[in-house]
Amino acid sequence: MNRLNEQFEKYLLDNLPKSKSFHPHFEKALQQMLVAGGKRFRPLLVLSVTDALQPLLLRNALPVAYAIELLHTYSLIHDDLPVFDNADLRRGMPTLHKTYDEVTAILVGDALNTHAFFLLADAPLPADTKVEIVKELAREGGIEGMIIGQAIDCWFEKKKLALDELKFLHIHKTAKLIAASLKIGAIICNEKEIAKKLYDFGIDLGLLFQIQDDLIDALQDDTKAGKTTSNDENKNSFVNLLGIDGAMKSADELVEKLETGLEAFDTKLKNNLKKILNNYLYRHKNL
Repeated sequence: MNRLNEQFEKYLLDNLPKSKSFHPHFEKALQQMLVAGGKRFRPLLVLSVTDALQPLLLRNALPVAYAIELLHTYSLIHDDLPVFDNADLRRGMPTLHKTYDEVTAILVGDALNTHAFFLLADAPLPADTKVEIVKELAREGGIEGMIIGQAIDCWFEKKKLALDELKFLHIHKTAKLIAASLKIGAIICNEKEIAKKLYDFGIDLGLLFQIQDDLIDALQDDTKAGKTTSNDENKNSFVNLLGIDGAMKSADELVEKLETGLEAFDTKLKNNLKKILNNYLYRHKNL
């Protein structure tokens, strides 16, 4: 675990969301998927960019990174619901609707989503910076990003999409939140020029991430993946459209593009991102 990961994990565990009431399990459910772990990929992107551009702002960036992890976790909880993927396992644990019930899972997801924006509003950053971050996360995690991606994914299940439509789906459902995480690191540091370059880099990174997830679903079992797999048979996945070999080839092409993109960043930013991305750029090679 690297330095930024350790800092973030400690911050998360010290600031778990609380809900004091006489409800028998809601607070435990609220925290369960957070303490279960996860890759922390999106918050680490925020912190890596901030640390490279303005390291003195790293502590101020922690609640922002945490907010993005809350938003991401809410999306996973809802994605696992019976009405969506009906998954049994997430982060190596039973999904919330399996441990408790659907009502609890829906409300926990709702709570993490709204609490994310409370954390952003309360972050120790200038007001105009916080407004920009709220706008970015609400847009990319909302109707112009993750939500329309999910809507397309569900509506067109069992209906084959063309490759450009499939890319649109996954750019919105997955890539935009990853791209926003990189861009938000630059917003924290008031680095507007690099923010756009990081966002574009993040779209390619998000597409790679999705292709790799599709390959994991096809090639790994639940235990190794830590989540329900073999769940994409009727979905519009890169594996279903391109086959295993075609998806692998697309992943390799994106890795090459991302490696070129990394070289365009200054040394500290490039090195910080490499520390995270080296764990992910080639993970499809090991399936």
